[in-house]
Amino acid sequence: MKKHLPRTAAAAAALVALTALTACSSGGSGGTGGAENAKIAFLMPDIASTRYELYDAPLFKAKMKQLCPGCTVLYQNAGADAAKQQQQASSVLAQGVKAIVIDPVDSAAAASIVRNAQSQKVAVIAYDRPIPATKADYYISFDNQKIGALIAQSLVDHLKEKKAKGGILEVNGSPTDAAAGLIKKGIHSSVDTSGLKLLAEYDTPGWEPAKAQDWVSGQISKFGGQIAGVVAANDGTGGGAIAAFKAAGTNPVPPVTGNDAELAAAQRIIAGDQYNTISKPIKIVAEAAATVTDQFLRNKPPAGQTTLFNTPSQLFTPTVVTQQNIGTVLLGPGGALKVADVCTQTYAAACAKLGIK
Repeated sequence: MKKHLPRTAAAAAALVALTALTACSSGGSGGTGGAENAKIAFLMPDIASTRYELYDAPLFKAKMKQLCPGCTVLYQNAGADAAKQQQQASSVLAQGVKAIVIDPVDSAAAASIVRNAQSQKVAVIAYDRPIPATKADYYISFDNQKIGALIAQSLVDHLKEKKAKGGILEVNGSPTDAAAGLIKKGIHSSVDTSGLKLLAEYDTPGWEPAKAQDWVSGQISKFGGQIAGVVAANDGTGGGAIAAFKAAGTNPVPPVTGNDAELAAAQRIIAGDQYNTISKPIKIVAEAAATVTDQFLRNKPPAGQTTLFNTPSQLFTPTVVTQQNIGTVLLGPGGALKVADVCTQTYAAACAKLGIK
């Protein structure tokens, strides 16, 4: 025979159940519920940098699966097309995502993505590149201004040590990328006070190495042997600059900087073609972004360690990598790259010369 709860007890039980259901389905900018089976968008900007396909997306997905086994990550890459990224954002919102992690193609254009998402109570985490015009819910990256200052100062110190003659070319990142603007600001903070002449500078559309190469080729024709070194804002543009010097028959190639610690850049450094890069282990930012996303899903938005563009932010400190420390920083225990992948047959002798085994 069934026992019936008193009406008051039944009502209380119903209220508890309703409260629990509401807690699991409630949402809001800066906090979304239903974490256990949520969909999350991971929107990356381009394929010119190999990092997004090889590292950022897989690492973010792996950490997200660990934190929320039932969650689904919808990964999209915009291929350096801001309009395509807008479409991708609209598509994932239509699919019911509870959070968007976005590395914007165009930092200004991405403001509308933030507004649209937040109007639907979907949290937006800006990743690697900030969105200055509209406050995202959170921003996570390495300190881009410091990156620019570090790579430039490293080059300046090297040129002065070698008593190099001539001036510097500056190859900046995309003019539509706010992070590139921060890197550029950092570069100028070191170059402008160095006493070395800035021969010319260029903002590289879409960070495209081929465009950086074309511009540097023109500068080689113009300045010739006056070019003592090149501050390039990332490894792709640095690789383009180096290709320009090699095509022009310049030997040796002047020291060229980079940023991102891509495998090809590590090989160029070991071979002596590229002077430096920046180690900013993508695992750190990808996993931190997943952790922050999980907190938003659980209605526990984290406090920023600092504020940038009025947005709560977490900024990690990068490390300059040259031939002197590449073996320990990038290829040592816990390093981002494996010796077997970097020290292929082509680079085996150069690796051995640096004591990398």
